[in-house]
Amino acid sequence: QVQLVESGGGLVEAGGSLTLSCAASGRSLRRSIMGWFRQPPGKEREFVAAIRWSGDITSYGDPVKGRFTISRDEAKNTGYLQMNKLKPEDTGVYYCAAAAVGSAYYAGSQYDYWGQGTQVTVSS
Repeated sequence: QVQLVESGGGLVEAGGSLTLSCAASGRSLRRSIMGWFRQPPGKEREFVAAIRWSGDITSYGDPVKGRFTISRDEAKNTGYLQMNKLKPEDTGVYYCAAAAVGSAYYAGSQYDYWGQGTQVTVSS
């Protein structure tokens, strides 16, 4: 069993930065993938980024490439999403999630555990 808790969301002006955290508890994530998804207002959930916990292999959705960085601190069992050069289009509820290695990281349906979400609002 894994529990995930996001934090770090808030209101920021366009061009600014925010760092989201995802604190994990329960069983080890060594054989897991941690992903970040977001749901803009009035739109469907979309993939943001993912990291293989052991091996530090990362992947990003096209809209955030070059602006967002996913990372993790294994000792703290915490994942991070550093968001730079934020745009109004980045506004939405951000969720972290965990899936087994070998899963299709891009698909939310592959993830077994989800955090409660944290709101990110980027003003123009």
